[in-house]
Amino acid sequence: MKQVFTKEEYAEYVKSVSPNSKLFTNMIKAFVVGGLICDIGQFITNVLKGRGLDVEMVSSITSIIMIFLGALLTALNVYNLIGKFAGAGSIVPITGFANSVVSPAMEFKTEGFIMGMGAKMFVIAGPVIVFGICSAMVVGVIHYFISFL
Repeated sequence: MKQVFTKEEYAEYVKSVSPNSKLFTNMIKAFVVGGLICDIGQFITNVLKGRGLDVEMVSSITSIIMIFLGALLTALNVYNLIGKFAGAGSIVPITGFANSVVSPAMEFKTEGFIMGMGAKMFVIAGPVIVFGICSAMVVGVIHYFISFL
């Protein structure tokens, strides 16, 4: 016969079998790792500014380097370990985005370059890219018509 729980008994059962939340520790790990990723980006920016590059060039090169590092660490399976340790701290926008593009490509590489890596590369990041492009087009059209007023 099936055991029937009351709401209180079920709540107590769930509490007894659920692992304790380590919310504070997880927040500290996320803060530290996310901060370290940002510090690396700032270090690269400072080095490039010290070389005498203009602000626009520095921003572009820093973005390229951070994307490369995120993709490289994903390919070497290091970013996955960082993500397991830091949780949300590893999804700092630029390196996290690189990770979300490279991860599916690595997962589906056995299906070939075209149908595997090429087709699956943007499974996660694709909607973000499409939304960004479409939003930019809409804002551009609105700006174009407003500029004539």
